[in-house]
Amino acid sequence: MLPAKRIVLVPTYNESENIERLIKKVFSLPVPFELLIIDDNSPDGTAQIVKNLMPTFPGQLHLLERAGKLGLGTAYIAGFKWALVNGYDYIFEMDADFSHNPDDLVALYEECAIKGADMAIGSRYKCGVNVVNWPMGRVLMSYFASKYVAFVTGMKINDTTAGFKCYTRKVLEAIDLDAIKFKGYAFQIEMKFTAWKSGFIISEVPIIFTDRKAGASKMSGGIFNEALWGVILMKLRSFFKHYNKKKS
Repeated sequence: MLPAKRIVLVPTYNESENIERLIKKVFSLPVPFELLIIDDNSPDGTAQIVKNLMPTFPGQLHLLERAGKLGLGTAYIAGFKWALVNGYDYIFEMDADFSHNPDDLVALYEECAIKGADMAIGSRYKCGVNVVNWPMGRVLMSYFASKYVAFVTGMKINDTTAGFKCYTRKVLEAIDLDAIKFKGYAFQIEMKFTAWKSGFIISEVPIIFTDRKAGASKMSGGIFNEALWGVILMKLRSFFKHYNKKKS
C-alpha cells in the first residue's frame, strides 16, 4: 500500500509578512505534509515569495494563482478539486497568519488516520474558550455565533465556525463542491453541516487560537451577517436537499 498523501491548503491575500515563515514551519514538522498556497493575486508579492521557495521544496510546495480576490470559499473549493485530482488522502485547511498553530496539524491528522474520524476540527471551544489576543467583544461574538449555529443546525459541535480542519478524501468526494453556496466564512459552517448531514464522523481536537501578529485581518461585519442569516436559509434548504450518505 502506498503511504498516505497529506496536503495543507492555505488561501492567501497579502500575506507576504507570514508566508515564508509558515512554509518553513510546516515543512519542519515530524509528519511530512505538502502545501498548496492558493493566492488571489496578492498585490504585496505573496505569490512571488512562494515561487522563490518552490525550488527549495520540490514536489512539496505548490502554488495555485487566481485572477483576483474571489472569496475564501471559492479558494478552498479550487484547492479541494486540485487535491482530489492529484490523489491526496488527507486534505487540511489552515490560515496563513499563524492564528492556527502548524504543530496542531499532526494532532488533526492523527484524529483521522489513527482515531477514525472522517473530519477533524481544530476547536477553540471544546475545552472552554481558548483564544489569545482577541478583544473580549470579538471572543464573545465568535463563541455565541458558534452556539447559535449549533442550535439552528442541530450539529453537536462546539466550534461550528472553525477554519482549521482535516478532511479525509472520502468526505470531499461525497460532497457536491459546486453546490456549496457560501463564499465567505460561512463556507466553513456549510462544509461541516454538509458532512454531518451525510453521516460522516466529525471530531474536535482542542487548540489554542492566537490572533495574527503580522498582516491585516480580513474579518468584517458582512461575514457575520452572512453566517447569521445564511445558516437559517441553509437549514431550510436542507429539508429539500439530497445528501450523499457515507458509505459503510
